[in-house]
Amino acid sequence: MRAIPFILLFLAAAVIGVATFVEDAHGTPFVRSTVYGTGWFVALWTAVVLSATVLIVRRKLWRNLPLLVLHASFGVIFAGALVTALTGQRGVLHLREGVPAGEYVDDRRQLSPLPFLMRLDSFRIEHYPGTQAPADYISHVTCLAADGTETARPRISMNRIYAGHGYRFYQSSYDEDLKGSWLTVNHDPWGTGITYCGFALLCIGCLLVLCAPGGEFRRLLRHPLLRKGGLLLLLLSLGGNLRAETPLPVLKRTQADSLACRQIIYNDRVAPLNTAARDFVQKVYGRPTFRGLTPEQVVGSWLLHPDAWSRVPIIRIKDRALRTTLGIDGEYACLADLYDGRQYRLQPLWQQETDHRSKTARAIQETDEKVGLILMLTQGTLLRPLPPDAERLSDARIGAELLYNRIPFNKVLFMANLTLGIVASGLLLRRLLNGRRESRTERKCWTAALWLSTLFHAGGYALRGYITGGLPLANGYETMQFVALVALLTACLLHRRFPYLLPSGFLLSGFTLLVAHLGEMNPQITPLMPVLASPWLSYHVSFIMISYALFAFVWLNGLLALGLMGRNRTKPSAVTTERVEQLTLLSRLLLYPATFLLGTGILFGSVWANVSWGSYWSWDPKEVWAFVAFIVYGISFHRRSLPWLQRPPAFHAYMTVAFIVVLMTYFGVNYLLGGMHSYANG
Repeated sequence: MRAIPFILLFLAAAVIGVATFVEDAHGTPFVRSTVYGTGWFVALWTAVVLSATVLIVRRKLWRNLPLLVLHASFGVIFAGALVTALTGQRGVLHLREGVPAGEYVDDRRQLSPLPFLMRLDSFRIEHYPGTQAPADYISHVTCLAADGTETARPRISMNRIYAGHGYRFYQSSYDEDLKGSWLTVNHDPWGTGITYCGFALLCIGCLLVLCAPGGEFRRLLRHPLLRKGGLLLLLLSLGGNLRAETPLPVLKRTQADSLACRQIIYNDRVAPLNTAARDFVQKVYGRPTFRGLTPEQVVGSWLLHPDAWSRVPIIRIKDRALRTTLGIDGEYACLADLYDGRQYRLQPLWQQETDHRSKTARAIQETDEKVGLILMLTQGTLLRPLPPDAERLSDARIGAELLYNRIPFNKVLFMANLTLGIVASGLLLRRLLNGRRESRTERKCWTAALWLSTLFHAGGYALRGYITGGLPLANGYETMQFVALVALLTACLLHRRFPYLLPSGFLLSGFTLLVAHLGEMNPQITPLMPVLASPWLSYHVSFIMISYALFAFVWLNGLLALGLMGRNRTKPSAVTTERVEQLTLLSRLLLYPATFLLGTGILFGSVWANVSWGSYWSWDPKEVWAFVAFIVYGISFHRRSLPWLQRPPAFHAYMTVAFIVVLMTYFGVNYLLGGMHSYANG
């Protein structure tokens, strides 16, 4: 009986995980009508909640306030989601210029009234400066009361919603004559508020569980085995040739190199042209160089010979379906491929897309952004010259930025550290299995490698700080660099006493630098869309990435513990048994902050989505798999209901397999599935 809620929870997690692959194969409307919007799906989650409630009552959980608040938060969140499903409405409002409208088509394809009238005053497409490439779609609207009185005059654009009378409106499409606009409508007067209450309870419950004096987390912290050194692992975790077949007019290398130091206005700051040119080539082509040409050669040659370069396949299009539609062979298109005479081919394709969150729609947006950047470059608006009265950077600052651009700190370090971490982990496991001690020479070599990696990374991080003029912690990319630096420094200071910190330090730093490198592959050139500039996004990504790093530690602990237990079966040893117990306690301890950070990160992501799109949950594949990871790891806390998790072999095997869900969440969704989070692909 006590296992029923967890069986149902596993089943629900499996259902939504499989649904993401169904969505990728058959589309979002299909999976919404056959899975997420069905009665059996609601009944499944209702059964999970009811069976869990019965178990909570039988266990008299009200005697433990922190656990009661934590579990109650899940019930409140479910209640909010259920209210949203039953009472919330979504639909589409079509406005024509000068014509008031008071009804919209809801998700049941029926007309539903609005409590006020909306009139489109004008619709316009905002272009990138000096180009005809669309940058935003803007509706200027007037809201009217029943007697015709004006109540508001909002400006609605992509990722800039308007909220009024319990309704939320955001731009979704427009008429070809530019006299009409299509707005998505979301009406959820009760569900969002209830869900937000559940979010608040979840945060309070997590804090209470971590701080409760008699709770398991505090008990684990006080365990004597962890005081021998395992607890310090927790501190670590917190803390110029062209191809012959394409003859092109190319700027000479000496001329191009002389442009690298020229100071321009880029991303609202003074920077050398090298930075803008490098980001431009990386953004458009997917690599920092093109056919052996430097970024300055590419940018300078395109400015001098735009007609010739417009016929060069340099625009990377990752989506195969879009390439097929455009009739493009290979992964790259030239600018001329995207125009049919004067007709821009992407515009009608965007109009034909019914789901603007699909993989193809996202590919259209990405390609459109690249076209916009090229047009901005050729028309002279991308590279803005430094005004005569502007303060110029010193030669030292320019030299530092050029040096930082030319040395691929992240790429070198993530490849080196992951390789060293895997080798060091294998050697450590081998020594533990064979009972052999590390030689003095081996220890010195590994210590030297660790310090060299740390100093190299610290040098790059300090260089970035000098360039930016402060501590580099302004975005997720810099945060990942900081986490990697903390991991390496902690490993340097403590690895002699705790040998397993050395491979863990290499692996954790390598993993976080890999995340940073993936972000660096798709640099931000034009200003961020409002949806991506939100602070909620920073909180969302930071919390979840830290949780992934902690889960990686638990995974490494599991592999090491399983190896030790295998050795202990053939050569029993009290020391090995103690090490296994220490690793088990450490993993159980790490699970608390890791799982709570993941849950809080999902929460912040929901708030971000609601602020940006008017809906706090959309069953996007990334959302779904993060939720699956939260379920899988959350189940591991319930050892009293699932006694098999109390046995170290089963517990560590479960933790090892569970990490596959984390890998699927971060990498698998990016490369196998689509959705709103596909920009994480780089």
